[in-house]
Amino acid sequence: MTDETRIEPDALTEFAAAVLRSHDVPEADSRLVADSLVQSDLWGHQSHGVLRLPWYVARLRTGAMTAVTAPEVIADAGALQILDGRDGIGQVLTETARKSAIERARQYGIGMVGVRNSNHFGTAMYYTRRAALDGCASILTTNASPAMAPWGGREKRLGTNPWSIGAPAPTPGGAVVVDIANTAVARGKIYLARNRGESIPDTWAMNADGRITTDASEAIDGVILPMAGHKGYAITFMMDILSGALTGSNTGTAVTGPYVADRPSGAGHMFIAIDVASAGKTEHYLEAVQGLIDEVHSTPLAEGSDRIYYPGEVEDNAAASNLADGGVVLAEQTLSDIRALATETGTALPF
Repeated sequence: MTDETRIEPDALTEFAAAVLRSHDVPEADSRLVADSLVQSDLWGHQSHGVLRLPWYVARLRTGAMTAVTAPEVIADAGALQILDGRDGIGQVLTETARKSAIERARQYGIGMVGVRNSNHFGTAMYYTRRAALDGCASILTTNASPAMAPWGGREKRLGTNPWSIGAPAPTPGGAVVVDIANTAVARGKIYLARNRGESIPDTWAMNADGRITTDASEAIDGVILPMAGHKGYAITFMMDILSGALTGSNTGTAVTGPYVADRPSGAGHMFIAIDVASAGKTEHYLEAVQGLIDEVHSTPLAEGSDRIYYPGEVEDNAAASNLADGGVVLAEQTLSDIRALATETGTALPF
């Protein structure tokens, strides 16, 4: 297979779902997880795409992540609900939280659902985009395993702790959306660079000795730098409060990442949904969003820029382009990992 060979998204989704089903994940759940991974690849975020499938499978095999996700309601205060994920699949738990938050938003104007004892859920914008299509603005936060040192330190204490904000919009994708890790880069992008045999920018990470590195393998063993200096550190700290402390889940160094096969994650999430119709006339809201999009699009360009994008437009364009070209191109190491999964599970390859 050459670098120019593309894999058709539906075939890749079916492959990933079949691999998960072979590990006792129910049909609907396996398709949700597979769709979230392939959609990330289509958006151009391969760090959160099928690259992660082998990690999920390894955790299913050890029982660190349970194949059948069965959350328990811990608290219900009307607009606020807390779920114990009981080590279930992160995507399934987050989609459950999203749906519950939207139901509550339609009743109360706003709904908040926290999840404790969850797992990695893939790309955060996958869920906030879905909420936008359901007529809600939303905020999704999560904590993650240690990757960042507190500002001024050189040892991992906090995760990348990404968050996403999405809202309905009169755009091709139906949403404006941002998805941000509080580090200079998402950790998955460093794994992707390693898989591709590429160096990384000198603004991304320190090695284990606290020195700046451009070696992806050294960065994985070292510390990822925060975005915007001390501001990124402060934001990631507060995301751990919302996702972990407030939901009753693990925080800081107690959270385990998806690439560790044999330990429960203890990750926590918080999904906040705001019903646009409850805040005012939806048509007025959409007119305002369109006006904002028009304003940023019409801004005179800075030197070296060829256009301006609204949040989420890059992903919309990437998905449209990949679909028009026939699918996604995966890194060679990711392909190798997929081939191994196919052999191990007896699942037909999609290429």
